Amino acid sequence: MPNRRQSARELLERLVTFDTTSANTNIPLIEFVTAYLAGHGIESQLVPTPDGLKASLFATIGEAGKPGIGLSGHTDVVPVEGQQWASDPFKVVEREGKLYGRGTCDMKGFLACVLAMVPGFKARQLKTPIHIVFSYDEEVGCTGVRPMIDEMGSRLTRPRLVVVGEPTNMTIVDSHKGATRFRTTITGREAHSSLAHIGVNAIHIGGMLISELSRIEDELRDGPRNERFTPSYTTLQIGLIEGGRAQNIVPKHCAFSWEIRALPGFDIKTVVDRFERYIKEHCLPTMQAVGHDTGIVTSLMNSVPAFYSGGSSEAVSLALKLMGQNGTHAVSYGTEAGLFQGGGCDSVICGPGDIEQAHRPDEFVKISELDRCLEFLGRLGEWAEAN
Repeated sequence: MPNRRQSARELLERLVTFDTTSANTNIPLIEFVTAYLAGHGIESQLVPTPDGLKASLFATIGEAGKPGIGLSGHTDVVPVEGQQWASDPFKVVEREGKLYGRGTCDMKGFLACVLAMVPGFKARQLKTPIHIVFSYDEEVGCTGVRPMIDEMGSRLTRPRLVVVGEPTNMTIVDSHKGATRFRTTITGREAHSSLAHIGVNAIHIGGMLISELSRIEDELRDGPRNERFTPSYTTLQIGLIEGGRAQNIVPKHCAFSWEIRALPGFDIKTVVDRFERYIKEHCLPTMQAVGHDTGIVTSLMNSVPAFYSGGSSEAVSLALKLMGQNGTHAVSYGTEAGLFQGGGCDSVICGPGDIEQAHRPDEFVKISELDRCLEFLGRLGEWAEAN
């Protein structure tokens, strides 16, 4: 363990130095990982973006082409702008048994542990291969992993099982909510504010729509519940709003973004259909009576599916066995697990760190959490050698 711990620490320090905020390229980090794996005789396969500024990485330890266990993590991190850090966010600093730095918890700590275990995995005669599955742009809607999943079963081997190493305090998570984001754009008609009656005020219409979404939100709070989640119901919230040009101009434009965090099994279409009915019945008639060039458009911006492993998941059973745990947990944040599950990979979520530390200034992961992750991966290697 001391050698593994030191290796994981050094790898984490290196990974954190790459500013892989989602707005930036992750290629320098991917090149580092590719070279590291090559140094251990492991070939990497990349799935780049069309412009080549980002890439996902897939590598196999063990028999090529045989479905094995995928160890999945994202390489991107959230921004640090506007946050007050006690130290450089892109340099790992240890204080009181905690390693501080952007991404130490979410989720470069897991990536470092996986890479630190490579020599040990490589030394084993693995009957079940271990796949390294690193993605980009998870933080902006799990967009980077999708092209990689699309290539699984053809150019890339589709893993039999996938462990998504998001921070769970090394507990076993078998369910999470989905996240679906929309943008509603209102086109009104401009007029001088003294002649408001000949204009269509897009901001006023936006207020009506937001009020309707707030009513839906209240009903969701009183709707179906699942006490495994916090909060235990499907949620809806407005995230961004914009509109208007000047105080004395009836605004032609208003737009707002909103999202639904849905329990597994919740039909989001019921919310969208109700919202569209409200638009058709309460907004468009008065708008278009003034001008036929007015309108309202709601666009789907992104959807991360909810995740539920089901009652007979091999991935969950194996993770529980390796961690010596008896129960599973559900979380309200989203991960790539639902996408892997939809792509035919039985999945589970288990990784070092506490989600409460993610995205915050002075993000940290406890060294003890990395130790537990390394122990888990060590037992996984033993299992893969025997099975």
